[in-house]
Amino acid sequence: MHKHMSITRKKLVSVAAVLALGVLMYLAGAGTAMKVNEMKGATLETSTGENWGLGFGAEGQTPTGTKTAEELKTMDAYYVGDTTEKVLYLTFDAGYENGNTGKILDALKKHHAPATFFVVGNYLETSPDLVQRIVAEGHTVGNHTYHHRDMSAISDKSAFESEMTSVEEKFKEITGQDMIKYYRPPQGKYNENNLKMAKEMGYHTFFWSLAYVDWEENNQPTKEEAFKKLLTRVHPGAIVLLHSTSSTNGEILDELLKKWEEMGYSFKSLSEITG
Repeated sequence: MHKHMSITRKKLVSVAAVLALGVLMYLAGAGTAMKVNEMKGATLETSTGENWGLGFGAEGQTPTGTKTAEELKTMDAYYVGDTTEKVLYLTFDAGYENGNTGKILDALKKHHAPATFFVVGNYLETSPDLVQRIVAEGHTVGNHTYHHRDMSAISDKSAFESEMTSVEEKFKEITGQDMIKYYRPPQGKYNENNLKMAKEMGYHTFFWSLAYVDWEENNQPTKEEAFKKLLTRVHPGAIVLLHSTSSTNGEILDELLKKWEEMGYSFKSLSEITG
């Protein structure tokens, strides 16, 4: 009797262990989806998402994108501007502040270079003074969504709109101005449904045609590594993506803008693309 009960207990323990392992594996695999589902009303559409990517050819030539400029334009989306003249459109993704935005703004002011800062909710909440400075110095603040989620995993229109309007409302609370409707998908993750929903809200979506790995705060590229990518891959009409959290960008931006100017480039606002 005791022996039988002991065997039964062992079987139950074994079954429980297997079930527990299965639950852990499920949670690990579904972690991203669970985070997205924290948004009330979110509907997952994970199979249709795309990651924005670039293919580079000869030096100085416009790279190819995941979608062509013509395809994107039908959804009021862009990854490159005027490719017939040496003009650059500077953009910065701003998720949080770590002491580099001031240096970046100083360099932009010195070179009379307009830029667009795509901000998330955290940046608006923690750095309202910098947001006000960005606007006061003639730059544009764009929408990077409130929670920096994978927006391609959200197909519910109300959930998508909530991520966008929350940024708009906080921006207006800080500045007293309506936000210019420029949108950048977090991590470059999108689907056509996202782009159409953004367009219906009056937004222009901006990807990029020039960027480098500058977002890892504790693994920053050297000045030489940054220049190797940003000087050799620059091209007419480039929409440049940099991160305001990058200490490298804070240190090199003045010199970088000077080098681009010496190469014959000037700087324009994204409004030149949208008209």
